[in-house]
Amino acid sequence: MKSYNKICAAVFAVWIILTIIANLYLLSLSRYNNDRSYRVEISRIAREIAKNGYHEPDFSRYEYVTDITVYSGDDSFYNTDSDYSILKINDILYRFDYNTEKRTDIHRLMLFVNSILGIMILLLLAVMFYIRRRILQPFAHLIDVPYALSKGNLTAPIEETKNHFFGNFVWGLNMLREHIEQQKQRELTLQKEKKTLLLSLSHDIKTPLSAIKLYAKALSKGLYEDKAKQLEITDQINAKADEIEGFVDEIISASRTDLLSLDVTMGEFYLSTLLNHISDYYLEKLSLIKTDFSLGTYNDCLLKGDLDRAVEVLQNIMENAIKYGDGKSISLHMSEEEGCSLISVENTGCSLNEGELPHIFDSFFRGSNTAHQAGSGLGLYICRQLMHKMNGEIFAEVKDETMVVSIVFEKV
Repeated sequence: MKSYNKICAAVFAVWIILTIIANLYLLSLSRYNNDRSYRVEISRIAREIAKNGYHEPDFSRYEYVTDITVYSGDDSFYNTDSDYSILKINDILYRFDYNTEKRTDIHRLMLFVNSILGIMILLLLAVMFYIRRRILQPFAHLIDVPYALSKGNLTAPIEETKNHFFGNFVWGLNMLREHIEQQKQRELTLQKEKKTLLLSLSHDIKTPLSAIKLYAKALSKGLYEDKAKQLEITDQINAKADEIEGFVDEIISASRTDLLSLDVTMGEFYLSTLLNHISDYYLEKLSLIKTDFSLGTYNDCLLKGDLDRAVEVLQNIMENAIKYGDGKSISLHMSEEEGCSLISVENTGCSLNEGELPHIFDSFFRGSNTAHQAGSGLGLYICRQLMHKMNGEIFAEVKDETMVVSIVFEKV
């Protein structure tokens, strides 16, 4: 806000300087014109007298000359309070009384210019005050909000200002705050459920495990000499082992439970809308890193799904192509198959092992070609979850060191 105040002061100072310069210039121009104008007027009258003789003129016709006196030998000829100029015309002296204090067009222009400058500075100050009061001051209250959100302060909602300049921004921040809060609650609930499950399964495992240890100890000490009894004990051990294996499977299944809550709002959108979102951004981005980008031809059609989520999926795939490709070229190709629309992202320089290809959509899986790249291994996993929720599909293949990731949407 201090910087804005300095800008306002600088604007006002510049206005004052310009006003002073304009007035000084107009004043100098006024003096020059006054000095020249009355002489021009006297010269014109003198020419008329020299040509036609002297006749009492109509002084209302003149702007500066107020009186003409013919010299008659009287000394009063030279005694007057007004400004005058004496000319000799046809051997007769004439005194021309004049007045230079009359209002001129320059003075009217000065009044007009100063009025305009005054109105302009008043309007400018009003606009700057409005910007300060209605835009900058409300925005100042939002400066610390992202930092507070990053620190986990999710309690108080953000109040929307009455002028609605930041309506979408405030609404978006509130949505982000609520989403983070919901995610936090989901995570806490999930962690609680998993801990409860693990504690329960751990307790349940102890019972068959104790029985196995007991049977094994009895067999080691030869307590069961009967062959049939020994086989029965062996079957019991196998049964308890199967029971433990079942508990272990439950633990593994729980560990694979989705950690992310991915909401999808099903609707309809045009293929061109989705592709425009991608091309508008990546044409510039890829040109900056000197990567060739091409968009294939396609027939526009209406697709089923969530446009925002579809953009998210395609962006994830594009980012992977940039990160793990060789940076030479990336292309988008569209095709149609059995009532579906396919969008394929191809990038050169694929170094993924063929054996790893079936696992790239698993959670937390990172291929051998990602050793020097940061990541969580969730990008393509999230893409697959989103595509499944939109009743679509995603798959990948490698063709001659070219990685091809395709997403499938149902057509309307």
